[in-house]
Amino acid sequence: MVSQFVSSHDVNLLGSIDFYFPEGTHAIGRLDNLSEGLLILTTNKKVTKLLFQGEKPHERVYLVLVNKQVSPENIARLQNGVALVIENGATYMSSCKAEIVAEPPFNFNSPYIMTEHIDYTWLRISLTEGKFHQVRKMVKAIGHKVKRLVRVSIENLQLDDLQPGEVKELDEKEFFRLLRIQHYK
Repeated sequence: MVSQFVSSHDVNLLGSIDFYFPEGTHAIGRLDNLSEGLLILTTNKKVTKLLFQGEKPHERVYLVLVNKQVSPENIARLQNGVALVIENGATYMSSCKAEIVAEPPFNFNSPYIMTEHIDYTWLRISLTEGKFHQVRKMVKAIGHKVKRLVRVSIENLQLDDLQPGEVKELDEKEFFRLLRIQHYK
């Protein structure tokens, strides 16, 4: 599913979810069509600015399935920063918190089929940006390929056991508290 309501392409959109979204609902911190997990939908236009363009960075956490075993040296490279090529060939230094984790207890099916004879590693990657397909590019820079990418939290707002296509409504004060942003009316 693409994290938008309108597209010129023939893709599955947020509007196909069985839920009434009020006029003006939009996605914040969109996920690309190969990623999954926590997506914030709101009618409050100030949230994007407060969360992603404010002075204080906000943490996003991803569980990332990568091919092959990841070495401690490559974890250190992720943490110390890798050079990423972005728009117009410019270079951007990107670092994150990274650690190897046990296979997460997801309750939903993945399009990626796990097989016993192929090595893989689950990583927990935490960063405060998420621009330019940053996680995918960082993993590629250390010689691995992302097979599955699941955003599990933004600040204290957690995916928990929310299933694909499910919507959980939050009280506005609770929403702002969990995201650790100032509530303005």
